[in-house]
Amino acid sequence: MTEKYKIYLSEDTKTRLATDAELFEFTRENGTVNLNGFLKELIVNYFDQYRNDNEELLNNVLGELTSVKELKPKAASVLADRIIKTYINNKDTVSGKGAVITLTVSGASYEIIKIIENNLLKDNSLSGYIKEMFLSYLSIPRSKREEIIFRDTFESINKAISENRLLSFTSRGHEHKAVVEPYLIAASKEEQFSYLLCHDRRQKKNRSFRISRLSNVFVTSNSFTRDQRIADELARKGLRSPHSMSEDIHAVVKMTERGKQMYIMIVKNRPYVTYIDGDDYHFDWPEMQLEDYFRRFGKDAVVVSPSSLKSKLKNYYSRALEAYS
Repeated sequence: MTEKYKIYLSEDTKTRLATDAELFEFTRENGTVNLNGFLKELIVNYFDQYRNDNEELLNNVLGELTSVKELKPKAASVLADRIIKTYINNKDTVSGKGAVITLTVSGASYEIIKIIENNLLKDNSLSGYIKEMFLSYLSIPRSKREEIIFRDTFESINKAISENRLLSFTSRGHEHKAVVEPYLIAASKEEQFSYLLCHDRRQKKNRSFRISRLSNVFVTSNSFTRDQRIADELARKGLRSPHSMSEDIHAVVKMTERGKQMYIMIVKNRPYVTYIDGDDYHFDWPEMQLEDYFRRFGKDAVVVSPSSLKSKLKNYYSRALEAYS
């Protein structure tokens, strides 16, 4: 069965949901964002957690209210429900333009919508219930929202890690199937994405995969023995730069005053500074990450060393000058 529903919410909420859909790469064949596909996944994977959290919250508030002798149980129940709806769930923007989403559901998402319609609405509308679910989801940090949307993938990875089992999957951007020894999941603080840090036995090297880009994830029956040296190395990477397995280099970058301010402001994939000597900032970080980061600084951050990184940025700006000329 397939059915369509109108969901009314604020333009801000719709934009934030669309941003997650884009960041988590829910796209159609023509490259446009597939918001409906993303929302179906959200409803299927978040419904149980949302319902349980709401019931627990309601029971806690009800318990506090029923302890007041002047309140009868029925009045306390009504007041508890009103408190949650008014002060907790009502996080949507009151002012500004409204928006409407045409939600097309089928399969598992259709079954959940029917459960909501038949059992959980009380004095609420379906649109209101779904809107409150979306707002609850958006109140969670993005790294945790990623775990909700890709719940099955995270569960399989965690199972393989806890049982020391080889993990098989394909990754967007990689042509071939990978079979790896999984060690840990680490979140990039700046990007707010999670990565699987693992050891590729066939290629004999450590690797990092963004979890939201994995598909066909399968926990094999084959086990492996954890190598403590690899575990320690991956743990260090997980704390610093889980999105890259490249070796660190020592680099010196001379900053202008504006460059220093830019370093404070531009946080995405920002390398940690080892120490500062006047205008010279010293880094021990993967070269590729340093190159990508400082491309945004222009003349306000000039590489002093090593010569390889200096040449890459010099060539980058030279090609840009040629293009503009």
